[in-house]
Formats: sequence, structure tokens, C-alpha cells
Amino acid sequence: MHSPTEADAVIIGAGPVGLFQVFELGLLEIKAHVIDALPEIGGQCIELYPDKPIYDIPALPVCTGRELVRNLLKQIEPFKPQFYLGQEVASLEQQRDGRFLLITSENKSFLSKTVFIAAGVGAFQPRLLNLEGIEPLVGQQVFYHVKQPEQFIGKRIVICGGGDAALDWALYFANTAASVTLIHRRNEFKAAPQSIAKMRELCDRGKIQLLIGQITELQIQSGMLTSIAVEDIDGATQSLALDDLLIFFGLSPKLGPIADWGLDIDRRQIAVDTEKFQTSILGIYAVGDINIYPGKKKLILSGFHEAALAAFAAAAYLNPEKPIQLQYTTTSTKLHKALGVESPTFE
Repeated sequence: MHSPTEADAVIIGAGPVGLFQVFELGLLEIKAHVIDALPEIGGQCIELYPDKPIYDIPALPVCTGRELVRNLLKQIEPFKPQFYLGQEVASLEQQRDGRFLLITSENKSFLSKTVFIAAGVGAFQPRLLNLEGIEPLVGQQVFYHVKQPEQFIGKRIVICGGGDAALDWALYFANTAASVTLIHRRNEFKAAPQSIAKMRELCDRGKIQLLIGQITELQIQSGMLTSIAVEDIDGATQSLALDDLLIFFGLSPKLGPIADWGLDIDRRQIAVDTEKFQTSILGIYAVGDINIYPGKKKLILSGFHEAALAAFAAAAYLNPEKPIQLQYTTTSTKLHKALGVESPTFE
């Protein structure tokens, strides 16, 4: 393992609250590194409802999850955060000097003065297909995430699922794969209407094959997945040859390794105060859906408020001798410089 990356702040979670935490820390001249178990930025907004409308973000009458994440990323551009995706924090240990050593599932290590847990309802894990013989094939011919789309060009692909991810990838591969078969247990889909319409159009044109049913068996020869058995809603079974199997059954939130970090846990959430949103360990903060306190409401806007107060608390913790002055982005030339904008002239 390489020497750990030294940091003032590490944020665990790249959802909306984690992204806004970057912004609030940046205003206070604290640079953040962001780690997320998912392969892309956005948390639940991207994984669960990327194209569904959100109506309770202040000053935005309506926006999709994707649009919210895009705007948050634009907002934090001046602070140049570094993202480490597709890996969860496997361990966290406080060192003798008070800093925290974090090691990820990809053996990336950090030595940070503060930690912000913005992990939503926990680390999202894909819901698995439980069939005999599947484990050795994961990452070889069976995939729960697509990291390198080019590896599926010219392949016979079977995609399982009825949500946005399944349909998005079915549409994506329709023109590059040798064949695309979409399998779902019913002829109803929880995806964007335009994606469903496009999928059905491509089915009519023969670009995508749609099977309503469930996979009941993997047919393996010499360690290779060669075909699958699919049982339809009438109980009839057919064998379907394939090269790769992509499974999108959705995500299941799990507290995961966080439960072993010595934090006070209440009903699978991290207990915090409402002044600093500090956990039971000095220097570790928890914001967003992962935390719990009297009167807690699981709203994105509540998480934004928590991120602001946690940032000020961390600034005071990192520089106890330095007074933390509250400045406003409307008038502070210092904040304008940090944000890369010109200070307005008032007449």
C-alpha cells in the first residue's frame, strides 16, 4: 500500500449532501476528498430517481435528481475536490496524533484531520441474483455495474431488471452489442417514460428482445457461462445463449463497516448533536440521512443545513486559535475570490 493521502477533510458519500459539504468546507478554505461506494457521483439521486422530479429544493420549483447533482457539481468546481468512486471505506482508525486513517476497499488510504460521513442511508450494495455457481462469474461474465461499456461491444448481452439502470443500458447497447435481451419479471417498468417508450420501439424493430419472466438456472461449461434458463409467466422454460449477464435489481442500503467504527449508533443511524453535527468521536461529523437527533427529518434541505454547521464546527476544530468569522457570499470579497467571481459594485 502506498503512503496515505494527507487531508484536512475526507467526506464519505458523494450524494447531494456530501457535495454541498464540499462547498461549505471550501468557503472556509478546507479542501475535501470524497469517497463513494457507487461508481458515479450523485448517491440516491442518480441511482434511484435520476429523472424523477424533486419539488422541495429552495429556489428550484422543480428539478430532477440528475439536474440537482449537475448543479451541485458546478457549484463546487472552484474548490476542485478529488473523488474516489467505486470503493467504500473499509476501515477507520484514530491515530495517536488525533488524525484518522481511512482505508478503502481498493486499498487507497487517507490520513485526515476530520471525517464527514454523508453516506445517506448507508453504503448502497447491488441486490444480487442468488443462483448456484454465480459467484465465480461476477466480474467475469456477470456484472452488477458497468464500468467499461466498450467491453460489451459485439457481445450477446442479457440484461435483467425493470428500472432506469436496466433500460438505460439496454438502450445504450442496442446498436453496439451483437444482441440485447431484456428480462423482467413483469411487463411493467419503473423507469423514465421516454426510456420505456424507446425500449418498446426498439423491441418492435428487433433491436432488443424482451422476455417477461425470471432466470432460474445458469448453464456453465468448463467454468464459462454459456446460457441461462428463463421461466416465463406461464411456467414454460427456454434456454438463452449469451456472452455476458448484466443484473440491475436495484440497490440495498447497508450501514456496512461504519457500524464497527466505535460511533454511537441508534437504529442503524449515527447519533449527533444539533450544534456541530458531531458524532461521539471528536473530529468526525455525520450529515444527511445517515444521522439521527431529536426532531430529525430526512430531507435534502435538512442535510444542506447540517453540512453548513458541520463545516463551521470543523473549521473551529482544525484552527482552535483562529476566530471563525461568518461571511456572506453576497458581500465578501474573500469569498468572491475563492469562488472565482467578480465582486459586485453597488452604487
